[in-house]
Amino acid sequence: MNDPPYHPPVKRSVQIDKHKTSISLEPLFWDMLKEAAIAEDVPINALVARIDAERIKSDTPPGLAGAIRVWLVTRSADG
Repeated sequence: MNDPPYHPPVKRSVQIDKHKTSISLEPLFWDMLKEAAIAEDVPINALVARIDAERIKSDTPPGLAGAIRVWLVTRSADG
């Protein structure tokens, strides 16, 4: 039996519209984000910027890391 993919979040820097910020995500979500960026043929920074723009439009915007997790899970469920 494989061990569950539990791991503490890993902090990485990304750039959104010339602004650097750090995001903490579990390695599983970093892997999913990388795969999504490859599938959409865009850099990770561009994908994060798009998710950020979408979350800001929400009536109750979540934090960026939470928005990325929700976006990835929703994308995975739709796909």
